[in-house]
Order: sequence, then C-alpha cells, then structure tokens
Amino acid sequence: MNDLASGTSSASTKLIHGGLRYLELYEFRLVREALLEREVLLKSAPHIIWPLRFILPHHQGLRPRWLIRLGLFLYDHLGGRHILPPSRSVDLTKDETGRPLKEEYTNAFAYSDCWVEDSRFVVLNARDAANRGATIRTRTKVISALSESGIWIIEINNAEGELETVCAKVLVNAAGPWVGDVLRNVVGSNDPDKIRQVKGSHIVVDRLYDHDQCYIFQNADGRICFAIPYETNFTLIGTTDEDHHGDPGKAEITEAEMDYLLGAVSEYFKRQVTRSMVRWSYSGIRPLYDDGASKAQTATRDYILKLDRLEGHAPLLSVFGGKITTSRKLAENALAKLAPFFPNAKGPWNRDAALPGGDLQVAEVPNYILEKQKAYSFLKPANVLRLFKAYGTDIDKLMNGARFGRDLGIFFGPISEREIEYLREHEWAVTADDILWRRSKLGLHMSVAEQAALRNYLDGIQPKKAVN
Repeated sequence: MNDLASGTSSASTKLIHGGLRYLELYEFRLVREALLEREVLLKSAPHIIWPLRFILPHHQGLRPRWLIRLGLFLYDHLGGRHILPPSRSVDLTKDETGRPLKEEYTNAFAYSDCWVEDSRFVVLNARDAANRGATIRTRTKVISALSESGIWIIEINNAEGELETVCAKVLVNAAGPWVGDVLRNVVGSNDPDKIRQVKGSHIVVDRLYDHDQCYIFQNADGRICFAIPYETNFTLIGTTDEDHHGDPGKAEITEAEMDYLLGAVSEYFKRQVTRSMVRWSYSGIRPLYDDGASKAQTATRDYILKLDRLEGHAPLLSVFGGKITTSRKLAENALAKLAPFFPNAKGPWNRDAALPGGDLQVAEVPNYILEKQKAYSFLKPANVLRLFKAYGTDIDKLMNGARFGRDLGIFFGPISEREIEYLREHEWAVTADDILWRRSKLGLHMSVAEQAALRNYLDGIQPKKAVN
C-alpha cells in the first residue's frame, strides 16, 4: 500500500543468518532451513549479500563455554555450509577484534553468517518478478475482497487515488503486520488467526571500531545484541524485542529501548556508547504467529501458512511470520500449497537463479569490482564500490556508456541525476525517502541542503549546478 519494503522488510538487522539463538529455543527445523538458505541467497545476489564474520566474546557468568561450542558445532554442520568458513576460537588478547573491548574479555568465538541490504533485496525480487511478467503496483491499497463464484472481486485504491476493481483466481495475504487487518477488514473474517506484533528497534552510531567484523554480545536477560559495521562510517546496534500494540506503521524506538541498546554494547566496549553518538534510529514490527509464548523474545520466528477455502469460495492463503533468510523457501512452500489451483504451473525453479545484477560467482566479485573501478575511473573507487553493492552487474546498464562525470548529469552529493532517473524508471522510486532510505542509505551521508535539493528535483525544480 506504500513503497516497496516500507514496512518490516526495511527495518531488520540486515542479516542473512541461521539464528544461533534459536537453537536454545529448540527451533532446529527453522535454523536448519535458514542455514541452508544462507548460501543459496548469497549465490543469487552476491552484490547485496556478502559474507560477514561474527565475534562472540565469552562472558563469565552467562552461557558456559561448552554450551557455546556445542551450539557452534551444530551451526557449522546443520546447514550444508560450503562457501562460508567454519567457527573457531579467538584469543582476544592477540586478535584485532579484542582491541575495542574491555580487558576482562579475553576469549571469544568466531563464526560466519551473511549481511544483506534488506530493502534492496525486496526491490530486486520485485524487479525479477516484473522481468518474468508480474505487474508491480506500489502505493496501491486493497480496500475490499469478495469471493463470488470461485473468483475474488477486489477493490483497490490505486497510486492516483482512484478506485479500481480487479479479479483474481487466488488471493495471497502477505501483508506482514497488517495480515490480521486484511482478514478482518478486507476479507471480512469473523475469527482470524492472531498475530503477535513484536517491535525490534535499532540505532546507528558513529563508527566504534576499525575492522570489518561484527560483534554479537550476550546480555544478562538472555537476549543478544549485535554491533555491525554499517555504511562505512557507522556502527549498527540492535535489536530489541518488545510487544507492540496499535498501528504497526507508527513503530518508534522508546527511551527504554534506546537505553537498553546503549547499555548492552557499553557492557563490552572500552568506549562508552552514548546518546550523543546516535545518528539515526529505526523500528519495525515482526508479524509473528501468536503461539502463546510468555515473552516476546521466545515467540516463534517460524512462518505459518494458512490456506482457507470454504465450499464455493475462492482460495485465500495467509502468511504469518517469516524471516528474510527464509523468504525464498517460504515462497516455495506457499506455491506448493497453491499448486492444486494452478495445475499447469512448473515446480520450484529459483534455487539456482540469480536476482537482477547478481549473475556472477561469489569468488568473481573482487576482480569484477576492480574491473569496474578501472572502467569508471572518473568516479572515486569508493563510489564505484557503492554502485556495485547496489546494482551488481547492472552497473553498466545504469552508467549507459558514460565516459566522464558530466555524462551522469547533476550530482546531489554522492548521487547523480543518472542514478536517480534509473531508480525512477526501473525500481519504482517516487519520493526522496524511497531513494534515500530504501533504495539506498544515502540519507546518512547527505547534508540537509543536498537532501532538500533532491526533493526539489523530484518535484520538478531543476538545480543549475551540483549540490554538495
């Protein structure tokens, strides 16, 4: 109903991971499926997904060392790991990852997962669908859906604010935290399944250390907290687990959550992390299936697919829960449930398919980046790297034969007119926030004047020169 990834999918911790903590909750099926999917997704989009090494310091008095070793052994072997390196012990008194930490932390464990540009992952899935014949309708809200003679008659409010009617053989309710609202207010269900809205909040602070590895810290309440290198100049800290009531579109970090995150990382870092270092915060709602768990942090992260087809009614599939890591597998299982209604559809096919821009091997990425930095030497190497991490092999489509910086048009800080128009034409970008916070995170790197100039440009006001 808004922009792509304007809800939960852009408010994650940006990880493709098995979920080491879920082993403690005995979610072995979920962890195995997620671990298997890590490398599938890495191979499908090595420009927006890349390996990340995690450092887990041993905290005296919390989980014993033997338990962590056991968990990491399972983590290494449950998911058929081939590309990512295995876990190992780390001597923090000698390793560079020990320098930012308090001296009391002398031992740690290192293991592998992956990082993802979450909102771009959504956009690239939409682009791939469009390339294969789907129609992507952003800023289009479903008002009502009525089943008549085995067909859904759906009323929508389109991007122009006009009412429109469409028909469908099957309706899939993948509305995230609004899945219950759709069942009640759109479909008219009298007894919809319940979801549990669990809020996760993150903060972005000035860069806390120089190396490129991530920390995973244990907290006294049994939860964990990540500190992740982010957008070159920053560190991303998250996440929280808090029940949310009310509009899922208005989730915001609370003072208590801010204090929790700052305290969690300050327990480990030599340098105290304070509010004055916070540059941005964001919150999102996990639409978890309500399994009756007593605490938000122990509610299942697994997905639930509910297929309703009362006699004479068109089929309705509702999706509860789910993680970015298992989104492809969730889609496979959803289509398996819908297969009886589409007898001519082919079976699963995308396990070995590349998302747009991802058609190169993981091992080829470093040389490909160097090749493009030479080809576009009129841009700084860091700028070419950013473009690759957004567009992959589609960087050439974006550059469209450019040989000089002036060929890219006016620049608004780090982003060119050429890139802006590419996003509008190929990626459904409309507003400045679409560009600054979902197609990229350039909002962290641009001044107020640069952002204002971009907004004016999108409103049709053409600047006379570069804005920086």
